[in-house]
Order: sequence, then C-alpha cells, then structure tokens
Amino acid sequence: MDLSISAAENTGERKKTSIYRQYTGRKKAIITLLGLLVVLLGVYAVNAGSTELSFYQVIMTIAGQGSGVSDVVIWNIRLPRVLAGIIAGAGLSIAGCVMQNNLRNPLASPSTLGISSAAAFGANIAIILLGAGSVQSTSLDAVIINNPYIVTITAFLCSMGAALVILLLSKFRGFSPEAIILAGVALGSLFSAGTILIQYFAQDVEVAAVVFWTFGDLGRISWEELIILACLTGMAVVYFMLHRWDYNAIAGGEETAKGLGVNVEKVRLGGMFVSSLITAVAVSFLGIIGFIGLVGPHIMRRIIGVDHRFLIPASALMGACLLLISDTLARTVISPVVLPVGAVTSFLGAPLFLYLLARGCHRG
Repeated sequence: MDLSISAAENTGERKKTSIYRQYTGRKKAIITLLGLLVVLLGVYAVNAGSTELSFYQVIMTIAGQGSGVSDVVIWNIRLPRVLAGIIAGAGLSIAGCVMQNNLRNPLASPSTLGISSAAAFGANIAIILLGAGSVQSTSLDAVIINNPYIVTITAFLCSMGAALVILLLSKFRGFSPEAIILAGVALGSLFSAGTILIQYFAQDVEVAAVVFWTFGDLGRISWEELIILACLTGMAVVYFMLHRWDYNAIAGGEETAKGLGVNVEKVRLGGMFVSSLITAVAVSFLGIIGFIGLVGPHIMRRIIGVDHRFLIPASALMGACLLLISDTLARTVISPVVLPVGAVTSFLGAPLFLYLLARGCHRG
C-alpha cells in the first residue's frame, strides 16, 4: 500500500515538473526569438540608409577591413545609432515595466510621471537661457545645438529632480500609487507651463533649436554617451533581475507581498529611482521618445505573462525592437530625409496602445 502511494506521489511530482518545464520553456523560447529578432533588425538597420552599402561591405567594415567611406558611414553614423536604439529602447521599456508593476497602474510610464516633460524643460533652459542653440547656415540643417553637453546636463538634472519630488512625496507624505500618477501628471503640466513661458520670451532661432531637440534623434549620440547609457542600462537590468521575485510578490497585491516578507515601500522606491535614472539619461542624450516605455511592457505582458523573471528581459528586447523599427523607418521611408524618431514612435505606439486598451476592455 505504501509503495503504491509513493509511486502515485512520484508520478504526480513528475507531471508537475513536466508542466513547469513546459511553462518556462515556452517563455524562454519567446525571449530567445526576440533576441534573434533584435540581432536581425540591428543588422538590417546598419545596412539600411541613403548611402548604399552591401551586406558584405558592412560585415567587412565591422571586421576592420572597410574602405574610407564605409568606415565613416558605419562607425560614425549607423552603428552608434543602431546600438543607441537597442540600448535606449531596452532601458525605456524595462523602466515602464517596473513602474507599471510597482505603482500597480497600467498607465505608468516616464511620460505620465512627468520625467520627459522635466527633461524638455531642462533643455529649454540650456538652449534659450544659457545660449546652447544657434544658427549654422541658411540650409535645412541651419538650427544646431552648439553645446550639447550643457543641454544634456540640464535635461538630466531637471528630469531627476522631477523623479526625486515624486519619490519624496511617496516616502514622506505616504502617497498611494494612484496619487503618485496624479502627482506625475501635475508635475508634467507644471514643467510644460514653464517651457511655454521660456519659449514665449525667446527668439525664433532658440525656439527652433528647442523644437529640434525635443523631436528625439538617435543620431546625436556619441560613443562616450553610448557607453554611459549602456553601463547604466546594464546595471539597471541587473538590479531589476535581482528583485524579480519582489516584483512578482507585489504583482499579487501589496498585502500578499508584505506577508511574504517584502519591504514594499523600499522595493517600490528603489525601482522608481532606478527607472527614473535610466529614463533621465536616455531622454537627456536622445530627446523625447514616447510610448516605448508604455507599449513594450504591455505587449509582452499579454504574450509572456506577469512573471518578472521573464517579463523584464522580454520587455527589454521588445523595447529594443520597437525603437529599432521606428528609427529604421524614420531613416528610410523618405530617404535621404530623416524623420524624427519620436514622431514615428508616437505614430506606431498610439494606435497599438489604443488597440491593447480596447482589447483589454472587451475582455473585461
């Protein structure tokens, strides 16, 4: 009798193990496919553009055997741009993923929390009040940012300032997740009003330079800035993965998480700070790029579920795919004219997000 019970228990355990392996295997397969898709999109993006280069020329140039023209095009223009799209897309997407989970609000993102508006306000201060924008010539590229470092620093400081205000309100005033979203919207409105006032007293050229900065452009990043962005995004991914079980507990409810021993306030504030940091760096280097942090996590949450062991890397890869696709379209759809990638992400992201909302409401 005991042997039959033991055999039945072993059979049950094997079935559970098999089901769990199927569960994790499917998610790992999706993440692997997304990784391959990012690689393929990256290779295509490096090869695409107004200057015609064959796939062989691209490979030889990356291997250090390129000609003078291909070296300039690949190493100075296309490769930094493609890597910026992968890294920034991944960073913005995982930032949105963690914000949405920790605040338990599907609309949480860098834009709804006022971080992007704060960065734009900082750029306005640098370009208009500190003279970082000027006229170069009478051609189409007349308006330039002649001191991008001041613009980057002020945009970063203002965006982190907005993030710290939200964090302080959450910690010392005991704001609920819903109230944090409303505080972010209020801060966004405040920074937008400040931006309008600064622009009202600015000269035409300065306003044009500000508008140029806010468009969002992956091509403006340098290798030094790319390294900074990559290091911070990589550290953020490691931090988020170390807290993946905490995020899973919070997804089950605040009381459930506390019952499991999770310090919800500490985990929430830490996740918000790191998310705001990588968002602030990306926005200050590249300008305003909307919807990546909002749509990327939503897509993967529907495909892969809410298990953050898989959702975090999947969201990062989806964000990289979305931004790569958007930037490639921006460079090629009416080549040689390069469209602002921020406008393309909004064109692609807004209808997709509305579709996801409509589908979710229909299910509900």
